[in-house]
Amino acid sequence: MKLSDLRPAPGSHKPERRVGRGHGSGRGKTAGRGTKGQKARTGGKIHRAFSGGQTRLSKRLPFLRGLGNSNARFRDDFAIVNVEDLVRFKAGSRVTPAELAASGLITNAESKGLVKILGDGALDRALTVQAHKFTASAKAKIEEAGGSIEIIPRKEYEKTKRRKDENNKAQQNAQA
Repeated sequence: MKLSDLRPAPGSHKPERRVGRGHGSGRGKTAGRGTKGQKARTGGKIHRAFSGGQTRLSKRLPFLRGLGNSNARFRDDFAIVNVEDLVRFKAGSRVTPAELAASGLITNAESKGLVKILGDGALDRALTVQAHKFTASAKAKIEEAGGSIEIIPRKEYEKTKRRKDENNKAQQNAQA
């Protein structure tokens, strides 16, 4: 087999249609573009956000910078549990996100994410509660009932970007 023997698969390569080559071809004169108008002209492409003369949506929306907290990929979504819901657990037990999911207070997916304990309701038993965040009132109620709280540490990533003044200091140190 030689390089000259290689051919594309039959039917995979269609010859290019030559338009505007006389009226006998069936695609002469206007070359399939219709008569006049913006789309008949060379370079007559319409911007994808064009709304027929109405101000486009991208111009009507408020001008906001940054990701904010509305971006789902970077948002901190907490599964919320109230102090009154912790009454299901036996006195002296350890309450973890996995235990909360097993008891049906949060879903299994939520137990793998962030959990926050709010101070709504009352607690009458001593529990050791593990969560990522606690409100001040929740912390007070749990400790008042003789229990304790354990804050689960969150992953913190190092910042990789350097500020301009740090770069300048590094360059000055390298030169000295």
